[in-house]
Amino acid sequence: MNDDVKVKNKKLVRNLAIIAVAMFGFGYALVPLYDVLCEWKWIERDRPDAIKAIPETAYQVDENRTINVEFMTSLNENTPMVFSSEMAQIAVHPGQYHTVNFYAENKTDKPMIARAIPSFSPALTSTYFEKVECFCFSEQTFAPYEKKTMPMRFVINPALPPEYQTITLSYTFFDNTLAATKK
Repeated sequence: MNDDVKVKNKKLVRNLAIIAVAMFGFGYALVPLYDVLCEWKWIERDRPDAIKAIPETAYQVDENRTINVEFMTSLNENTPMVFSSEMAQIAVHPGQYHTVNFYAENKTDKPMIARAIPSFSPALTSTYFEKVECFCFSEQTFAPYEKKTMPMRFVINPALPPEYQTITLSYTFFDNTLAATKK
């Protein structure tokens, strides 16, 4: 073997070793990076087992601020339902309570157990968006072809930092019928 080929092979082996070490380091750093980039500490609060009703508190209504709350609804691809909110958005004053109705319909001839999972954007706002009543607190049982009106009562805590002027609340409904029957 020629000396030039040996030098190139050593260089290749060294570069591959560096890449392997860098990949391992990147994989090791993914969890802390994910925590930082995705604000996991705020998203974690919205896991279904952590959702809790907050008692209605008398806040001083901040009439000088208006927060635009957008409502988005979606279905998991395997959920045979219709799901929507009565309004796409609402302008609210922090400290003022509001109720928004959501509508769902089982489109099958079988009973269904479904669960709505909320998510917020920006994620930090979930800490200030307080739900007193919500269909997302528990699984919903639907008879065949049943339609339901499901209220969600909320307030935005006036301590919400002023840079947040729009909150998007998104609910995704999941069909939990199979999982619920296995319990």
